[in-house]
Amino acid sequence: MSSLNILIVEGNLRTENKNFKDVGIPTHTESLKESLYNFKKNLNFDVVNPSSDNNLQSIKSNLSSYDGLIWGGSSLNIYNDTPEIRNQIEFMKECQRNVKKILAICWGMQVAVTAAGGEVKKAEGSHIGIANEITINDQGLNHPIYKDKNKIFNSPAFNFDEVVTLPKNAICLASNKINKIQSLYFEVNDSKIWGLQYHPEITYEKMISLIEFRKDRLIANRKVFKDEKEIQDHISFIKKEIKVSN
Repeated sequence: MSSLNILIVEGNLRTENKNFKDVGIPTHTESLKESLYNFKKNLNFDVVNPSSDNNLQSIKSNLSSYDGLIWGGSSLNIYNDTPEIRNQIEFMKECQRNVKKILAICWGMQVAVTAAGGEVKKAEGSHIGIANEITINDQGLNHPIYKDKNKIFNSPAFNFDEVVTLPKNAICLASNKINKIQSLYFEVNDSKIWGLQYHPEITYEKMISLIEFRKDRLIANRKVFKDEKEIQDHISFIKKEIKVSN
C-alpha cells in the first residue's frame, strides 16, 4: 500500500511547547506521531503551526495534496481574541476548503467548529486528565469512527471549554455529564470533519505529567482543586484507570 501524506497542525504556541520540553513532556505533535506510528507505519508527516510558522503560505498552497489532516490540542481558549488564535481560525477555513478529511482533536475540534460558524464557550465543568463515561448515541453507533467501540468508555482528556452550538448540518456522536458534545461530524465544502473533545492520542501517563506541571495553575487560577492533596487523589484515580485500560 502506498504511503499517506498527513498534515499535523500544532495548536500550542511555541512558548508552551518550550515549557513542555523544559520539563520533559512531549508536545502534542510528538504524542500524535507516536500514537499514529503504533497504528500504521506508512505515513508521511508534515507539521505546521499556524500561530507562528514562517512556512504557512507554502503549506497553504499545497493543502489539496494531503490525504488528511490532524489538528491537535492546545492550552489556548478560542474565545480569547488574539492574533495567534485568529490565525488558526483562518487557517482552518483554508483547510476546510482544500483538505478532504480532517480529524480535529479537543482544541482542534473547537477551532473547526468556530471556523464553520459554530460556537465554543467556557464549560461549567472540566476534564482534568480523564473523561468518564463518554456515551455514544444512536447516530454515533452507526458512524464509522466508532466501529467496534464500546458504547460507554473512558478516555484521556483535558479541557475547560466546550462546543455549545454546532455548525450547520453537524451531528453530535457522543456525550458525557461534563460536555454534551464529546464528538461530532460535519461537512464543509468537500471536507469531512471528525471532531473529538477527548484525547485518544495521549496516554494517561502524559496526562498525569500535565497535571503535575500545571498543578499551581489548577489550584490558584482554574480553581479546579482546593489543594495538592486533592490533586494527588485525582492522580491516584487516573492511575487506577491505567491498570484497567492496560
